[in-house]
Amino acid sequence: MPDEAPAGWVLIDIQAVGICGTDYHILEGKHPFLNYPRVIGHELSGRIAESTGSWTAGELVVVNPYLSCNTCRACKRGKPNCCSNIEVLGVHRDGGLCSRIAVPEQNLYPATGLSALQAAMVEFLAIGAHAVRRATLSAEDRVLVTGAGPIGIGTALFARLSGAEVHLMDMSRARLDQATAKFGFENTHLAGSDILSGPLQDGFDVIFDATGNANAIEAGFSLLAHGSRYVLVSVVKETISFSDPEFHKRETQLIGSRNATKEDFETVMSAIRDDRIDTDALCTLTLRLEDLPNKFSELAKDREGLIKAIVTL
Repeated sequence: MPDEAPAGWVLIDIQAVGICGTDYHILEGKHPFLNYPRVIGHELSGRIAESTGSWTAGELVVVNPYLSCNTCRACKRGKPNCCSNIEVLGVHRDGGLCSRIAVPEQNLYPATGLSALQAAMVEFLAIGAHAVRRATLSAEDRVLVTGAGPIGIGTALFARLSGAEVHLMDMSRARLDQATAKFGFENTHLAGSDILSGPLQDGFDVIFDATGNANAIEAGFSLLAHGSRYVLVSVVKETISFSDPEFHKRETQLIGSRNATKEDFETVMSAIRDDRIDTDALCTLTLRLEDLPNKFSELAKDREGLIKAIVTL
């Protein structure tokens, strides 16, 4: 546990850590950007350990886990989320599943009005908020979110807040039923079913992929309407291929969405404060850090009914 922080960094006593699909992929050896060994944990809330000129000891903060260099072209153009030299806590460098961590001051946001559990959910929701912002949605758009896991649910929630007509698709009927029961999403479709019929025969104006599955990403191209946007939120190790004539005749925009920015974090915190996002519905279970080693593999194996597990310290 660090006792001192480098200049420009702040010591944070971790309060809560969300467990993410990324963490399960790390456990399973499927993450494309990670070297082992690694302390995981990037969905973080914490309290300022020691007062500084800008912060008061005990103040609750949300941690932005994307550490940028501030000097590359992406950073200079206001895109630190895809910094050329990015280091993500819990992926490229050790993360926050520990009692105390040092974080750059620029990566801390006041969690005013939020609980420690809510603050730990901001990062994963910011992924969806960023993807929705990248897509420039409007109320005229018909949207399909493929993958009804945590990132997909978060994306769908912010897509709905834009006024768009939102549909969800997943391989699991249980996940889709949960999305309906907990969040009111009525337009749900089982993966593999023929959904391009009736009012949906022209396809979707925007598709967000949150499956983490290469085959699912490739299958999504056939569901795009003409003049559409395809936003890849998930990341996979495999090469993705598609029919160029089909892609061009639709004049499709293919958009990558990586991480999130301060603007997205602030969008999420505002939505939580205004009760436009139901964090109680998102949090499936909480557990103590000392219980995680015996529970982690179990959680990874059975995620069908799991939206967000949060570790408390």
